[in-house]
Amino acid sequence: MKTLIVLLCTLTLSHAKLTVASLFTDHMVLQRDLDVPVWGWAKPGSKVKVTFSGQTKTTKANAQGEWRVNLAPMAASKNGKKLTISGENTLNFRDVVVGEVWICSGQSNMKFGVKQAPGVAEMIPAAGDIRSFSVPRTVAYTEQKHVNSTWKKEVPDSAVAASFALFLEKNIDIPVGIILSCWGSSSLEAWMPADLAGLLPDFKDQLDYQKNDVAGRERIEKALTSKKRTMPDDIFMRRQPNILWNAMIKPLAPYACRGLVWYQGERNAFNYSNLPKQPWYRRTIPVIRYGNALNLWMQRYRKEWQRDDLHFMIVMLPGYAKNVISKPQDPTKKSYAWMREAQLTALDLPNTSVATTIDLGHLTNIHPNDKLPVGERLALLARRDTLGQDIIAEGPVLKSATPSGRSIELTFTNSTGLTTKDGKAPHAFWVTDKTQKWHPATAQIKGETITLTCSEIKKPLYVRYAFSGFPEPNLINDQKLPARPFRTDTFKK
Repeated sequence: MKTLIVLLCTLTLSHAKLTVASLFTDHMVLQRDLDVPVWGWAKPGSKVKVTFSGQTKTTKANAQGEWRVNLAPMAASKNGKKLTISGENTLNFRDVVVGEVWICSGQSNMKFGVKQAPGVAEMIPAAGDIRSFSVPRTVAYTEQKHVNSTWKKEVPDSAVAASFALFLEKNIDIPVGIILSCWGSSSLEAWMPADLAGLLPDFKDQLDYQKNDVAGRERIEKALTSKKRTMPDDIFMRRQPNILWNAMIKPLAPYACRGLVWYQGERNAFNYSNLPKQPWYRRTIPVIRYGNALNLWMQRYRKEWQRDDLHFMIVMLPGYAKNVISKPQDPTKKSYAWMREAQLTALDLPNTSVATTIDLGHLTNIHPNDKLPVGERLALLARRDTLGQDIIAEGPVLKSATPSGRSIELTFTNSTGLTTKDGKAPHAFWVTDKTQKWHPATAQIKGETITLTCSEIKKPLYVRYAFSGFPEPNLINDQKLPARPFRTDTFKK
């Protein structure tokens, strides 16, 4: 009883003082052209007033001490202004600008630092107004309300997020804010709300295992209270389901932003199908079901943000074939090709984009350093798909594949100036017939189409392009953007 009384007093005192969500600090970037939620906590029933840029919104804290107002959509502004929140006490936040805000999340290739990626740091001195809010890497077994960080007037220490922001700001000339929330070797399900378990049996199995893993919970609780946690403990934490969502995403919602950039998939790519005796560190949603899980996850985030148009940009996994190094171009091997196909199912939902990176990467290094073009392509997609700019934002995308006797003719969108980056004939094309025996094809560019033939197959029916772990493709358009990988067959994986 004594413990309960202390707890109730603590909760009451926490609401006696007006507080605001963690993302509201000095130097913040507010999203332009959208409603901007401002929320926090106060004494139940107390009045709260929010003032910014000529707008004043008032409300009262509810019985739980929660309050929220929405600022009306605002035009972009480089001039820092003061945002004031007043009630039982007054909070003033200075140098608040309005621009484009994006969350950048995922695993280690999103975490990959600026100094490790050639060309990114060199762009920073010429940058305009780019600001970042970096979420601390931690976990929680229950959904949290706060994170311990502040907005800073600097690019984020993520090569992909930084280059994306740099290219975007350079072309739109307004402030860009990046909210960076990422952690290496984390699975998709680490970033999932627990309520998705009802739709995803794989995720439910993981949560059930976690619930009964008493030793694992004790290990994490001990690591969180340690002054310096060990690398094994760090890895153990980030490979658990749900608890990254609780600590590193939930407190961010519903902060107004244009969308979320997602660079993840390497961890789930270890699992191509269910393996009944997998060790705990390989238990993930398998590749064959990743696409469905990804789409449900995006829809759930939109529900959390109360925004059906919250845009998602997925970074396709680049070339890597350490697991099939003897045949890195073989389109029949279990490789990243199948994960890339799963990632492309994101396009089944509206307000989504996928950045093609098939020409990037490293044969044996899962952390390639060619991050600058990733950010540049993300910025192109954001400009086209969220800002409505009439630009070519990606490379050739297959439109049709028509078998005709001994050849197959391919047509593409974004095919103006169809060519190859090395001046050689297009390669990375494979064809087959009903036998499912795949052979490399001879490809010839004819205007904006490609004709495929193969001496080993008299009547080719199906095509796979750049559909392997490390295909080394060379097909581009006049914007020097790479063609998207594809397959036209429906053979089982």
